[in-house]
Formats: sequence, structure tokens, C-alpha cells
Amino acid sequence: MDTPRIINLPKFLDARGNLSFVEQENHIPFTIKRTYWLYDVPGGECRGGHAYKENEEFIVALSGSFDVILDDGKEKKTFTLNRSYYGLYVPKGLWREMENFSTNSLAMILSSTNYDACDYVRDYDEFLMLKRNGKI
Repeated sequence: MDTPRIINLPKFLDARGNLSFVEQENHIPFTIKRTYWLYDVPGGECRGGHAYKENEEFIVALSGSFDVILDDGKEKKTFTLNRSYYGLYVPKGLWREMENFSTNSLAMILSSTNYDACDYVRDYDEFLMLKRNGKI
């Protein structure tokens, strides 16, 4: 399994405004099948709370900041995203939660699969069992 990691994106600085971009299979290690974004998250709310069996993600804070907590069943690691020129690569098989959204934050998520409700593991105990049995 790949390791979750921060990936720096190209950054072009300009007095008129800066530009960054992401290319599938160049900056991120998968083909983009779906893009979605989170916004207007009320203070104190958490998002996520699930794992994917197959889907990989790349998460960027386009505006504001938030934390992404990744859990492999043994260890948790927190990544703070607060710049639009880097993002977090999240391999499949990790429990993911997002919290501490700042006011007016905007999270963009690029996914390696189309939406499939069957790909989600939404129960943490089931996630741990699947990890122990090597099924995720």
C-alpha cells in the first residue's frame, strides 16, 4: 500500500494572483474519476468518518484550513491542510476524518473511483476487523 503524504503542486507566483494545478498520474498517482468539494462546514463539525476499500483521494484546502486524521488501525496521524499549492494523498484502506474547519474553508477532493456506496466502510469496528483479516 502506498503511504499517505503531502504532495507539493506546481506554483506560479504572479502579482496579479497565483496559479497552481494538479495533473492525474503526474502529480497524483491515479486517474481522476470524481471531484467533489466540502464547504460551509459549521464550526465544530467533523466530516468523513469512513474508509474506502478501493478509492484513493487527493485532498486540497483551496481556502481556509482543516485537519485530516488518518488511521491505519494501529496508528493515527494528523495532517493540517492550509495552502492551495499542496494536498494530501490518501491511499485506500485508511480510516479518514476531517475536522477543525476554519470559517469559509473550502476542501476539494479528487477521487480515483466513481461514487460507489459499497466501497465505503462506515463502521470503525468493521474497519478494524477488515484490517486484521487483510481484506482492506
